[in-house]
Parts: sequence; structure tokens; C-alpha cells
Amino acid sequence: MERYHIQKITVTDADMDMQGRVSNLRYVQWMQDLAVAHSAANGWSMERYAALGQGWVVRQHCITYRKPAVAGQTIYAATWVADFASRQCTRRYLFWRAADAALLAEAETLWIYIDYASGRPVRIPESLSRDFAPAEEAEVRAALRSAE
Repeated sequence: MERYHIQKITVTDADMDMQGRVSNLRYVQWMQDLAVAHSAANGWSMERYAALGQGWVVRQHCITYRKPAVAGQTIYAATWVADFASRQCTRRYLFWRAADAALLAEAETLWIYIDYASGRPVRIPESLSRDFAPAEEAEVRAALRSAE
């Protein structure tokens, strides 16, 4: 079981906004991609959710941007589940620049677990919550510092 998931990202020209820095939309896409990859790494692929007829939807994103990132830079992005409730979980994210270990952005998403057919929130299966032990931010930051 992965308590947290880290991915290396090389920033491309396609990631840039009109101001020459990584677009806000790209950070949101990376957050979703990280969550999906972390889930799959713990045995919960999109196909598994589809077979259950249940899965996650975003209720809320909150992103704090600290420093800009530009094309050509390498970023380490991390995600982890901070907590579970009966029908929702809070997932956190950190984005670090590899060259100087600068914190570029930190984010949080509130995910709601729903039944696909009804669109209504349902209880998170115990088998799912067991596969995602919440991690502590300090543990993730230490892993990011030693990445590469």
C-alpha cells in the first residue's frame, strides 16, 4: 500500500499560460492525474470503480500558489489521503521544483464517494478505506526532499 504517491513532471510549453508560467488548469489536471495514479497503485483502478458502479467526484479544490514554474523545469508532485469520513475524503497535494526544492504550490481536494447511477453520495466501502492509510504531511515532505 502506498501511503503517498510521488510523480516526476517535466514542465512543457503546453503547460504554460499567457504569462509564461504553469497554467492553473494544468495544476488541477495534475492533481486529478495524481489521484488516479495513487488510487491505481493501491489496487483501485478506474475499471474497478466502474465494476462497482461507484467512484469519486470533486466537491471542492483549494490551491495556494507559492512560486511560478516554467517550461523545462522538473517538478515533483505528491499526493496523499489526509482523512476519510463515511462518504468523503480529503486528499492533499504538494508541488516542488527539483532544482532548488522550492514549494511551488500546495492544494487540497474534497472528494465525495458516489453511486454512478443515482449520482448520490454513498458510504465508502471498508475495503477501499483500508487500502488508503492516511499519511502525514511531514512524511511526504521528507520523501520529496529525498526524491531524484
